[in-house]
Amino acid sequence: MGTAISLDLADDLPGARLAALAGEVFDWLREVDRRFSTYRAESEVNRLDRGELLPARASAELRTVLGRCADLWGETDGYFDAHATGRFDPSGYVKGWAVQVASDRLRAAGAANHCLNAGGDVRVRGRSSSGRPWRIGIQDPWEPAATCWVVAGTNLGVATSGVYLRGQHVVDPRRGTPAYGLRSVTVVGPDLGRADGYATAAVAMGRAGLHWLARLSGHHYAVVTDDGRYLQSPGFPATE
Repeated sequence: MGTAISLDLADDLPGARLAALAGEVFDWLREVDRRFSTYRAESEVNRLDRGELLPARASAELRTVLGRCADLWGETDGYFDAHATGRFDPSGYVKGWAVQVASDRLRAAGAANHCLNAGGDVRVRGRSSSGRPWRIGIQDPWEPAATCWVVAGTNLGVATSGVYLRGQHVVDPRRGTPAYGLRSVTVVGPDLGRADGYATAAVAMGRAGLHWLARLSGHHYAVVTDDGRYLQSPGFPATE
């Protein structure tokens, strides 16, 4: 998926069972990469974009993502736009969605305590092996070796979108130009895919994203602006 992925399974299960569960998670994420990578010529996403694959003949997973992207477009007043770059690219949703699905499957399989991190999009459930809530560091976009917040919780999806690693790759779909104003947006909520989409949309909005995030029900956020301000919503689950 073009990023580092780590999995921490904290349940007291036999080693062979833990290894099997981990294998299933990584098999699923590799499958997602094969289907949704914009860098693989024969991925479903690219075949759909070239008109070689009709939506009705796409996999159930791709049809689900198409529907969710359409929902996010409506919820964000068009700022989450999987066609903003001129081609179909659902990357702003897919990574969070894939991690959420993997976490749901782990819980259903009896692994109720885990942390799955895909390049800063993190889903935690239960507690760490220390018995304490999971702690998730949010990278400081101005100081890559530092964190600007540490989030703690036992059932959280934490998604961060920003322009500090890949440059101005998030497009304002209304102007068709790179988005400026917000350097990093972190959204915390119960569904990681939705949180990922909301974070991407807020970056695309620029400074107006601050007002939109403040009205976002059922989620908390933290933002680093281009002019160096660090802002967070009331109730954002940051520790000292």
